[in-house]
Amino acid sequence: MRIMITGGAGFIGSNFVHHLYGNDDYELVILDKLTYAGDMKNLKEVSGKVEFVKGDIADDEVVFSTMKDCDMVVNFAAETHVDRSIEDPGVFVKTDVIGTYNLLENVRKHDVERYLQISTDEVYGSIENGSFTEKSNLDPSSPYSASKAGGDLLVSAYWKTYDAPVITTRSSNNFGPRQYPEKLIPLFIINAMQDKPLPVYGDGKNVRDWIYVMDNCKGIEVALLKGELGEVYNIGGGNERNNLEITKLILELLRKPESLITFVEDRLGHDRRYSLDSAKIMKLGWKPETTFEDAMQETVEWYKKNFSRFK
Repeated sequence: MRIMITGGAGFIGSNFVHHLYGNDDYELVILDKLTYAGDMKNLKEVSGKVEFVKGDIADDEVVFSTMKDCDMVVNFAAETHVDRSIEDPGVFVKTDVIGTYNLLENVRKHDVERYLQISTDEVYGSIENGSFTEKSNLDPSSPYSASKAGGDLLVSAYWKTYDAPVITTRSSNNFGPRQYPEKLIPLFIINAMQDKPLPVYGDGKNVRDWIYVMDNCKGIEVALLKGELGEVYNIGGGNERNNLEITKLILELLRKPESLITFVEDRLGHDRRYSLDSAKIMKLGWKPETTFEDAMQETVEWYKKNFSRFK
């Protein structure tokens, strides 16, 4: 089975490559633009053993040639950082909307068996109580989440209009190895290791559901192989923590003082709480396997060992 993985040199994409690597049933081809968040070092353990193509998912010629003879496509390629989307929304629209459109068009041209769109819980917006299900309305708050919602809606439309063989997964906040240090956990680990301030937005009480990246990768594989075409699957970790709790845990694991915590002005359009109901994908046999505490310890250890990459 030949699988095209877009964004395979990025955070979740490279972990997915590592998850599938070694399974003789899979032949992997990676398409990645290698922006600031994509790094070939993320693939050093599999370098030369998977096919790699440098290119943009918004480039029709590159996508057409790369997708040829592929049985399945998993689209991790995206601009994902909310702060960057507030500064430059256009880049996010190009990749997350136009890029998704280009992939879907080529799925039709090549008669691909399955296309899986990797999305995020942020498309649902904020929720005060309870958890989002796959039937919840989309209510994005940032240019990033709006662009991802736009891509998701295109995927849904291609299913309804063209019977395109699509599936979508929406995961909660991922953390783990190989994440570029701009998101909360890797940024705060790297800052704390250098005794730099840890900038906490607002009062630090914004709540996120955290999932270890390899647990998400296992869920993605389950959705890809067992998911019903046209359906959406939430993949949550069941680990709700507010940002201040995460910050203090990182400092504790690194034996650094809480005096490094610096409260800063809140981000524009900052969602208060995310929470996902993952019952649907659990019916396919998936559940998170790594405890939050073990995953955080493993994540901190990875950044300690790879500190030279990011300082």
